[in-house]
Amino acid sequence: MSESKSKFFIPAIGAAAVVAGSVVAYMYLKGPSGDSSGALGSAKLVPSTALMATYITTDSEAWEKLQQFGTPEAQKLLAKSLEDFNKNTFKGSDISYEKDIKPWVGGVMFAVLPPNAAKPAQLREPSNPANPPITLQQEPKILMVVGIKDKISALNFAKRLKEQKNVKSQESDYKGEKITETIENGKPTYSAVLNNSHIVLAPEKQAVENAIDTYKGQPSFASKEGASSILSKGVDVKNTLAQIYVPDYAGMVQQLIAASPQAKQVPQQTLAQLKQVKSMAAAVGVDDAGVRMKAIANLDPQLSKFQYQTTPANIVAQFPIETFALVNGKDISRSWSTIVEQSKEYPELQQALQQMRGQLQTVNIDLDKDIFGWMNGEFAFGAIPSNQGVLASLGFGGALLFDTSDRKTAEATFTKLDTLAKTQRINITQRKIGGKDVTEWQIPQQGALLAHGWLDQDTVFLAIGGPVAESITAGKNQSLENSETFKAVTGSLQKPNGGYFYLDMDKTVSLVNRFAAQGQSIPPETRAILSSIRGVSATATSPDKSISQLEMLLALKPNTAK
Repeated sequence: MSESKSKFFIPAIGAAAVVAGSVVAYMYLKGPSGDSSGALGSAKLVPSTALMATYITTDSEAWEKLQQFGTPEAQKLLAKSLEDFNKNTFKGSDISYEKDIKPWVGGVMFAVLPPNAAKPAQLREPSNPANPPITLQQEPKILMVVGIKDKISALNFAKRLKEQKNVKSQESDYKGEKITETIENGKPTYSAVLNNSHIVLAPEKQAVENAIDTYKGQPSFASKEGASSILSKGVDVKNTLAQIYVPDYAGMVQQLIAASPQAKQVPQQTLAQLKQVKSMAAAVGVDDAGVRMKAIANLDPQLSKFQYQTTPANIVAQFPIETFALVNGKDISRSWSTIVEQSKEYPELQQALQQMRGQLQTVNIDLDKDIFGWMNGEFAFGAIPSNQGVLASLGFGGALLFDTSDRKTAEATFTKLDTLAKTQRINITQRKIGGKDVTEWQIPQQGALLAHGWLDQDTVFLAIGGPVAESITAGKNQSLENSETFKAVTGSLQKPNGGYFYLDMDKTVSLVNRFAAQGQSIPPETRAILSSIRGVSATATSPDKSISQLEMLLALKPNTAK
C-alpha cells in the first residue's frame, strides 16, 4: 500500500486517526463502550465488489475482559505507547481521545475494494507497435466505515476539527449526499455521513462515492452471496474484538496478485489450489484463558484432496514434563501419498520429488517405502531442554516419535541409516536405558549425536542428543500431560482434533535469554510483552470435507497489578 493511502487515517471527521492506531491500545487499557453487533449494519454500506472486510468492535464488555490479563510491566508499556501515540497524533491541537472521540465512536469496519482497471501509461512519445504502452498497476482501494453511537458528540467533534489550524476542508454534493474533502499536511481524505449513523472515509473520493451508491440501493457486501451467511453467523468466540470476512477467497487473491507490480503470472495449477477455499471468516475474542482466534474456511469438497483425520493424542504422554514445544498429528504416510498424487499436476514439484528419490536411492533408501511408508499412526515432535553432551551449547534437543503398524519396515529403515552412518565414521553403539534397547550414534568426546529405539511394540523414537533419549525412555511418572502449563494452554482447544501445536513461553524465553546473553539483549519492551504470555497453542478440525477450522490460543497470565 502506498504511503498516501497508509496515511489517510487522519480524516475530516477524525475517527480514523484513533481507530487505526490508538483505539486498540486505548480499549485494552480503558474499556470504551459501543455496539458489537454492528458488523452487518456497516457491511450494508460497503459495495458488493469488496474483496474483504474487517470489523473491530468497541463493545466495553469485550475489551474490559482483556484487562484481566497482563503483567504490570506490560500494562505500563501499553499505557506509555498510547500516551506517546496520542501526543503525536494530536500534536499542536487540544483534541483528546477521552473527551472528543470516545463518546461517539461505534464499531469500525475496514473494507478492501478492488483496484480501478489498469490503464496504459500516458507517454508523450509516438506510439510504436514494437513498444506497446506500459500498463500501470492499480492498488486496491480502502474504505472505512465508522459507526456513530452519539450524533451530537460526533457533530461537535467535526466542528472542532475544522477549527484546527492545520486542517483545510471543502464540501461537494454527490447524489444528494455531502462529501467533505479534508486536507491535512498535504494529504486529502474524503468522508460522508450516511443516515446519521455511519461515517464513510477513504483516501480516494471514488471509494466514498461507491459507498453512497450502495447506500442508495446498489448491491452491498452484506447482500453478496457468501458474505451474508458469514456475517450473520459469525465465528464462535466469546467477547469478540475483531472479525474478518472473505466471501470469495480465490477471487480476492487473484485480484490482489493482479494489482501487484511485482506479481508474476500465476500458474493455472496454483489458481486451482486457491479455488479449494470458497470463503473464509475469522474472529478474535477473549475468554478466561486469553486471546483466542478461530477461522473457518468453506471448502469445495470436489477440489479438496487432503483427508482430515482426528488423533487421540495418546503419544503426548510419551514426552517428559519439561518438553516446551510440541507438534503432533496422525498418518504422515497418507499425507505423503496425497502430495505425490498432486505432484502429477505440478511439474516442478514432481521434478523435486524425483530428485529426492534419486539421491536416496544412491544409498539404498526408498523415499516412499523406507521413509514415509510406515508412518501410518500418530506422530509427534517435541523440543526438550538439555545442557549436556552435544546439546551443551544449544540448550535443548528434540525427539520424533512415531506409532506404526509396520514395525518390520521401520526397523529395516533404521538399520539402513545406521549402516550409512558407519560409512561416515560415526560409532554405532548399543545400550539399555530404562530397560529399553537404544542405538546411539556416538561422536568422540561429545557423546551421542542421535539415538533411536522402541518404547513399545508400536512406537519408535528418534532423539537428537543422548540426554534427550534418556528423558524419553526413562519412564518417569511425570509426562507432558501432567504439566499445568500444557493443560492450561491446550486444554480448552476443540476436541477431537487433528493434532496440536504447543509452546511454553516461559521456557522458550529462558532459552532466548541464554542466547541473548551472548550478544544483544532482548529489548525491555519485548521482554515485558513476552512475560505476559503463558503459552501458545493451535489446532485444526474438519467436521466434513466442506469445512476446515483453525483455532489458536494466546494463553495469557492474569493481571497481578493491585
